[in-house]
Amino acid sequence: MSISQSLIEEVQEKHPSFPVEPLKRAFELANRSHGEQKRRSGEPYIIHPVEVVRILLQMRVDLPSLIAGLLHDTVEDTFLSLEEIEQSFGKEVSFLVDGVTKLSKLSFRSKHTAQAENFRKMIMAMGRDVRVILIKLADRLHNMRTLQHMPPTKQQEIASETEEVYAPLAHRLGINWVKTELQDLSLRYLKPDVYFKLVELVAQSRAGREKYIQEISKVTSERLDEAGFGQYEIQGRPKHFYSIYKKMEKAQLTFEEIHDLLAVRIVCEDIRSCYQSLGILHSMWKPVPGRFKDYIAMPKANLYQSLHTTVIGPGGQRVEFQIRTFEMHRIAEEGIAAHWTYKEDGSVVAKDAEKFSWIRKLVEDQEAVEDPSEFMSSLKIDLFEEEVFVFTPRGDVISLPRKSCPVDFAYSIHSAVGERCVGAKVNGRLVPLRHQLESGDHIEIITSESQFPRKDWLDFCVTSKARSKIRAYVKKAQRDQSKDLGLKLLDREFRKSKFNFSRLVKEEREKFEEAVRSIGAANEEDLLIKVGYGKITAEEAFKAVMKSLHPEGAEAETASQEQDLVAATKFKTKSGPDSSPIIVDGVDNILVRFARCCQPIPGEAIVGFVSRGKGISVHRADCSKALELDPARKFDLTWDPKKGQDFPVSIKVTTMDRPGMLADISQVISAQGANISNARVQLLPNQRASIIFDLKIQNLSQVRLLISKIEAIEGVIHAERH
Repeated sequence: MSISQSLIEEVQEKHPSFPVEPLKRAFELANRSHGEQKRRSGEPYIIHPVEVVRILLQMRVDLPSLIAGLLHDTVEDTFLSLEEIEQSFGKEVSFLVDGVTKLSKLSFRSKHTAQAENFRKMIMAMGRDVRVILIKLADRLHNMRTLQHMPPTKQQEIASETEEVYAPLAHRLGINWVKTELQDLSLRYLKPDVYFKLVELVAQSRAGREKYIQEISKVTSERLDEAGFGQYEIQGRPKHFYSIYKKMEKAQLTFEEIHDLLAVRIVCEDIRSCYQSLGILHSMWKPVPGRFKDYIAMPKANLYQSLHTTVIGPGGQRVEFQIRTFEMHRIAEEGIAAHWTYKEDGSVVAKDAEKFSWIRKLVEDQEAVEDPSEFMSSLKIDLFEEEVFVFTPRGDVISLPRKSCPVDFAYSIHSAVGERCVGAKVNGRLVPLRHQLESGDHIEIITSESQFPRKDWLDFCVTSKARSKIRAYVKKAQRDQSKDLGLKLLDREFRKSKFNFSRLVKEEREKFEEAVRSIGAANEEDLLIKVGYGKITAEEAFKAVMKSLHPEGAEAETASQEQDLVAATKFKTKSGPDSSPIIVDGVDNILVRFARCCQPIPGEAIVGFVSRGKGISVHRADCSKALELDPARKFDLTWDPKKGQDFPVSIKVTTMDRPGMLADISQVISAQGANISNARVQLLPNQRASIIFDLKIQNLSQVRLLISKIEAIEGVIHAERH
């Protein structure tokens, strides 16, 4: 029997109503397009798309998906075009094939960037039609099954990508059997020694486990019959190798120390029977504290529902039980396919699409992420299997990734809530914004109209929605700030030569924009921003404009400025115990003074500016006032690691106004070895207070540790450098 005929018979057996003719044409086109191409195994290439279709049949997909499965590699690996596919099979199949085709025709800065952009394309296509990701999962699963034919480095790369992205995607779609096989195959190539040792150990203990499960299933069945249960099934549930390995790794246990390898599933008629059987199990055997989870009342994001409990069974053995209805079991096994009802055009019926609204949310959150590294990082977090379930003040359940904080929660409610978030109460207790949420927490967000997103929130926020919104706000704020600063710097530079910058631009717009393009700026706004960021100096811009508009202005040199610079550099060095902790161009003991505007401390990037008769003024590299100073007077500085002394730093603490708060904070500051030189308290609305501490600190690490300690005090909302 030919490959084509065998495949057609398998399709007809599962889907008698599917027309055969389009499948035959798709097979012939794929076979003709791949021609003499071979897999690494030496097999004809057509074997791969056929196996992909067989996997898709297990997922219960529709006819267009099967056709796209046969053609999924043709555009990427052969001369067949999407237009030809559309002509033969329609736009629907063409879209599905395009969704799984890599962006191989484009060039990228790096392999990492190419990987991120290919995933972005796939995720965006998935947002329009989830069948795209099912075809990609089937493709990846067959590739993992035949990975032994690839070089070792490629095996590691593909297995790592599978573990981090594809297996979590299968989990989120509820296709448990695909997730399980992808994880086990990933482990096989990422940690082969661990994998094959587990295979050996599990095989050695299989007979004993199966006998024990038969016994416990028999006892359980007898008790359920006594209680008058109707239809039910009791099944042994084998644990897969990846889950065993993760349990060993997390708890630092050996295989012999894992006591809950035994797992049993009870499938009942209805929800009432599920809870009744749970009560019977707990009356028969003692439940293990902390191991009960009710996913019936609070389903997972992929709609998975079951009761989970672990009991101490006969002989002191731990046994895991899953209890669910027949419908829940079907959903757990089939995942998203259990909810499918297709219209004539192949789109998902609205009521089913709503059940997987997380797909739309995932796409929306990822659309705002521009940086490839940030995209891959946020995608992995959003797909991560572990979740926490927390409650809003109204009792609604919100699902968030593990390690989420109140700011993540606030943004999940609404972007406006996240932007105005100043504090949070968790279970009635005020917590810092960096507090990590746990399942069961009740969250109340405190907002203020005067609050805006802060850059340091990126240090503890994990959800892509929160991070992308914060980044977008910070980027816009920095851009606006740089634009204003650029205008000030250019105004000052042009005034030195008696020119009005704004008037000159208005009167000579065309020549001006031609001049600024010569130094790498697109237009006036771009010039302002680049000058503000320091990418173009105001002096460079002045010379370029003068060269184009007023050649005589470009040649005019300010001799007095040169004399000032020479005079200013003739400063004295210091020596002795109080010598400078700054090294200037490799020379130490230089006369310096530290800027009050930014209070630089060791550990921070710094720059210096010459001041006549006063030596060098030291600023933080990101100080806004430093950006306004003349670049010609700038020196590169470094900290002298051999010199240690105290530096002035101000820390602003926002707190709830309660008795003893000032004393509590002062005690923490003292315990961290910092000296308080002054403290200023200001009362704020909503029973809050702002306290500014002027301290003596040794370095940046001490400041960061101190801020984290202060934020851990009950009633402290936020602490930051002032």
